[in-house]
Amino acid sequence: MTNSVNSAKDLDSILFDISPKIKELAGLCEANTGIDKELFVKHDVKRGLRDVNGKGVLAGLTNISDVCAKKIVNGEEVPCAGNLYYRGYNIKDLVRGFLDADHFGYEEIAYLLLFGELPTVVQLDGFHETLTERRTLPPNFVRDVIMKAPSHDMMNNISRAILNLYSYDEKADDTSIPNVLRQCLNLISEFPMLMVYGYHAYNYRQGQDMYIYAPDPQKSTAENILMMLREDRQYTELEARILDMALVLHMDHGGGNNSTFTTHVVTSSGTDTYSTISAAMASLKGPKHGGANIKVTQMFADMKEEVKDWEDDDEVRAYLEGLLARERFDKKGLIYGMGHAIYSVSDPRAEIFKKFVAQLAHEKGYDKEYALYEKVEHMAPEIIAEKRKMYKGVNANVDFYSGLVYHMLGIPEQLYTPIFAAARIVGWSAHRLEELINVDKIIRPAYMPLAEYREYKNLNDR
Repeated sequence: MTNSVNSAKDLDSILFDISPKIKELAGLCEANTGIDKELFVKHDVKRGLRDVNGKGVLAGLTNISDVCAKKIVNGEEVPCAGNLYYRGYNIKDLVRGFLDADHFGYEEIAYLLLFGELPTVVQLDGFHETLTERRTLPPNFVRDVIMKAPSHDMMNNISRAILNLYSYDEKADDTSIPNVLRQCLNLISEFPMLMVYGYHAYNYRQGQDMYIYAPDPQKSTAENILMMLREDRQYTELEARILDMALVLHMDHGGGNNSTFTTHVVTSSGTDTYSTISAAMASLKGPKHGGANIKVTQMFADMKEEVKDWEDDDEVRAYLEGLLARERFDKKGLIYGMGHAIYSVSDPRAEIFKKFVAQLAHEKGYDKEYALYEKVEHMAPEIIAEKRKMYKGVNANVDFYSGLVYHMLGIPEQLYTPIFAAARIVGWSAHRLEELINVDKIIRPAYMPLAEYREYKNLNDR
């Protein structure tokens, strides 16, 4: 037996340091876990559940949303401008509708995704009231959960809070549709508070002032986020409208995106709503999914440092080529914000968003930064096509501009992905309900075993 740990320093060195022994074991793990990439081709394994053209393996059916990036021409599929449909409605028409009606869109589109039809005025008012009355947390929850052990990572922080809400729910494990809907509506309503309060709690532990504002029942979800986040509670109409637009555009994206598929997988096991949403949060946190907008803003911050003249096409091109050559930024060989698993011609969310980004950039004095983003948007696809083998087109995705928008809104980087989650939790909720209503079968795809069968040897004979 080893000696007992005598100090906190000893404990930290055991639990948190990567010791030589851990490195040795990691090498053993890598050596015995690696699989020849050619075997994936030989056995026609769809890595990432997608083929080489990015088309996903059919794993389910959904009525909730559709991502369309191809059309049939002379009997063949060809790439086309991307379209996103919520319950059969084109996102462009939905956006135009609530803009023309001069009201915020989050609540209306949330109703559509959850219940399958656009609400009437009476239904929308009733739904807004339903969300408003649920914008509350259990007694002492902020003190006992959010204020204790706050994390610099808000996604983990929020996930922990969601799992803790399980303990306050007397029907936490009831998976009947009315009860799951109740839980989902609660979480949708509570999420902005969990996000903003968690952020303030962490800052308080770092020595900053603490301010916790209750949501205003008369304000929209977007307005409440900005109001609760800012010490002076002030925001402009344009700021609130653009944040509302971001929430609508991020609300759902088909059943196959990583976090929504996670929702289906975890729901199929029969587990509770809190565990399901927490699992979806864990998926969205990844930099290949919801965390991508942070990478975009970090990449542009590095670019603005390295490129002396932002208007010089040659200098910008040299930087982008350096990214692909693994010589710039994080040396991953990627131009973040460019390309998408589905879209090859255009991302409709980016197209819609861009129209409002320019307006906000002008109001905030970011015209020069916006011009640089536009330059990269036009240059990057051409440079990627020159340097890489392409199976489909490359275009700017919604993450390309969303990070810039959040920066101009004064939203801290720690909340970029949580803002995404504040929108996507509506889609997750709709897909959880869809899985429970329609399938009732645990998801379990097949994996081909490659290890040869071996005879067991006793410990002393190895």
